[in-house]
Amino acid sequence: MFDLKAIVRPNILGLQPYRCARDDFKTGILLDANENTHGPSLSSVGAEEQKLELNRYPDPHQIELKQQIVDFRNAKPNLAASGSLLTPENLCLGVGSDESIDMLLRCVCTPGKDKLLICPPTYGMYGICATVNDVELVKVPLLTPSFDVDVDAVAKQVKSDSTIKLIYLTSPGNPTGKLLDVKDVIRLLEIEWNGLVVIDEAYVDFTFLESDTHSPSVSTLVNQYPNLVVLQTLSKSFGLAGIRLGITFSSSELSYYLNSMKYPYNISSLTSNVALKATNANDGLKVMYSNVARIIEQRGILLDSLSALKYVGKNLGGLDSNFILIEILDKAGNPSNEVAKKLYETLAVSNGVVVRFRGTELNCTGGLRISVGTAEENKALVAKFEKCLNEINK
Repeated sequence: MFDLKAIVRPNILGLQPYRCARDDFKTGILLDANENTHGPSLSSVGAEEQKLELNRYPDPHQIELKQQIVDFRNAKPNLAASGSLLTPENLCLGVGSDESIDMLLRCVCTPGKDKLLICPPTYGMYGICATVNDVELVKVPLLTPSFDVDVDAVAKQVKSDSTIKLIYLTSPGNPTGKLLDVKDVIRLLEIEWNGLVVIDEAYVDFTFLESDTHSPSVSTLVNQYPNLVVLQTLSKSFGLAGIRLGITFSSSELSYYLNSMKYPYNISSLTSNVALKATNANDGLKVMYSNVARIIEQRGILLDSLSALKYVGKNLGGLDSNFILIEILDKAGNPSNEVAKKLYETLAVSNGVVVRFRGTELNCTGGLRISVGTAEENKALVAKFEKCLNEINK
């Protein structure tokens, strides 16, 4: 039986949330927060900036934004969802998903004692945050060549070690681009183990279209499974990496602790203003769906074009994200980190095209991760890719 209070650190259980000036009153002659009432120090202030009242602290709770986000997710629930709908109480907003990754570690893992389980190849920040928080990493590799999670191996590991408090998984994976099977996620959630299963869904919107009635996102399952946490971001499908907005979906009980821990004004007025426009059902969501559809179309075209080239091997991962992970071969037809890295450097230094070398990741030998660009960018990439690769292997 999952018991959240048994894994949350005692100092967090007893934490009294900071009460800030905007918790009580938001209108009137506001002289309670030591703000500069003369306004921002800008030579000219436009109508949009005036509306945002940039001299005032932002809303610490962001209920309007949270409501728009849950409306978006509730509209296309996962097929496995049967619990209550998401509400703003299920959300904690952060400065990108990285803040959420770090906050969960601080919430449940005692430094020098508890552990985090990851399944490589995976997102590198999990390891960075674990090291910063003095939390030991336990690694259970993804299955190959499918890059599915090895549920049996994970279950065996967490059952044998009670100090493992978190499992971090990416779905779709980074760098694998592979969506996890919801049945595997549910199997993990049903393991007899007292810990949190965290699914990082930064790229999940590239797995469905506007016309679909359901989404593979497991965010709508958090009220069914109190041991489930889902991380999302506006950086990828919404094209808003610059505003740094991350979203944590969890049970309302865990969300309370996370919101108690976060800094009171972590989401700026500028960030929330843009995010509200982007998640508006009549405006931003239509743009997002349109861009996602174009990326999905170009993803197939790009993969077909690159796969037809000499010295390009198989697609290593899945096709569930806005990137592909392809294998680069040497003259003998073998996956080669040497050739892949030289190609990566030649493209960037001499040809103005930057991709990502991922060959040192587990089971990704010869791997280059390539983001799907516009049609014009992809055509330029393929032409330069072929030229450089042929020169390297001649």
